[in-house]
Amino acid sequence: MKYRLILIAALMLAGCERLENVGKAPAFTPVESGNEYYAMTTAGMPLTTGPRQITDGASLWSGARGSLLGDRRAGQRGDIMTVVIEINDKAEISNSTGRSRSSSNAMGVPHLLGIPQRLDARLPAGASMANAVGTNSSSDYQGDGSVARKEKLTLRVAATIVETLPNGVLRIHGSQEVRVNFEVRELIVQGFVRPEDISRQNEITYDKIAGARISYGGRGQITDVQQPRIGSQVADIILPF
Repeated sequence: MKYRLILIAALMLAGCERLENVGKAPAFTPVESGNEYYAMTTAGMPLTTGPRQITDGASLWSGARGSLLGDRRAGQRGDIMTVVIEINDKAEISNSTGRSRSSSNAMGVPHLLGIPQRLDARLPAGASMANAVGTNSSSDYQGDGSVARKEKLTLRVAATIVETLPNGVLRIHGSQEVRVNFEVRELIVQGFVRPEDISRQNEITYDKIAGARISYGGRGQITDVQQPRIGSQVADIILPF
């Protein structure tokens, strides 16, 4: 009885938390809590100043970003680049398997120094040691499977370099939230990229991102209605049938 009361109280608290959002649009995630804000507001590792950097500062044709021929691609922590996501995948898989097996085994010792004959005399009527063991088995299996999926997604999102790894690879993280009425659309992109894969337009495609994690979803009234209630989710987990 005690555990039932605790469960009921927990469900009521969860329901009260959801009631607080009735009639309100879903709130945005604070920008200050993301990795992008931290990377852009904290200082990175100091760069060593060599003779080449000193001469480049006095040259009209330097490779600095502010110069006429400078490279304006993202390359340091806090820099921003554009991630182009164009997913158009289609896969169809069909499998069919079949298996059939039949076996029969028999073992007998009709003559073994007269021992079977002596044992037959002590066995019940009709029993004999001539065929001591006999087995017969068969099995048949048929399996069919089919998978068909198609995904298409075209998006562009700005991502920030949040870390430069020791081998020069850049770790990026980008997020975007758009609210329409009472529904928020969320897009999150993160992964690792090589500086040389960034184009002159300061863009990189998703297929050049190692360990890419792309999330596209939403939250709000429509998403909330599409989700099963907490009681249904608990029942689906604990009920054995």
